[in-house]
Amino acid sequence: MSIQSLEKYLPPNTLPYLKIWFADYYIHIKITKNRDSKLGDYRKLPDNTHEITLNSTLVPELFFFVLTHELAHLIAFEKYGRRISPHGNEWKETFRQMLLQSLEVYEEKLRPVIVKFSRSPRANFMASPELVRYFHIEKQDDRLVFIEKLQKGDFFMYRNEKYLLEGLIKKNYLCKNLATGRKYSFKPLARVEKCT
Repeated sequence: MSIQSLEKYLPPNTLPYLKIWFADYYIHIKITKNRDSKLGDYRKLPDNTHEITLNSTLVPELFFFVLTHELAHLIAFEKYGRRISPHGNEWKETFRQMLLQSLEVYEEKLRPVIVKFSRSPRANFMASPELVRYFHIEKQDDRLVFIEKLQKGDFFMYRNEKYLLEGLIKKNYLCKNLATGRKYSFKPLARVEKCT
């Protein structure tokens, strides 16, 4: 897939950055259906080319953010060698530089969130509450709420199973699966359906 064919998934004015970042590499880009487990991934292929997969359902700014994340893996591995940790200091520094270099691509209200995130980039998008909140505004489903909006004793549905919110443990929420009796820890920004 050529850089130009990615345009329909990207915010305006991203191609100059991608041309710089892609310049020295042959990269297979695969656009996939929505995957709940990940937004994108990177791997080096046996023929020494690179493959990046990205979810087709991402809004343009998030698509570019995830693409930048995956390209940072490629660039860090090529610069520092394959023995580095996938989300170690070399990747963090590479990703940080790429985010700040392309900051103007993002909407004005998202830029401070990107700058804050870039100080210590996380491997998982869900580790940044500000980013999660920002990108879920567009896809608001009236039935779904962040679990942090519920109260102790509230019931909710998650993946077709009913739970009881029992309380807060450190930063996460302890919840009991009513069918099995097992207890689970939910992150504050887990999206659940509140039972009425």
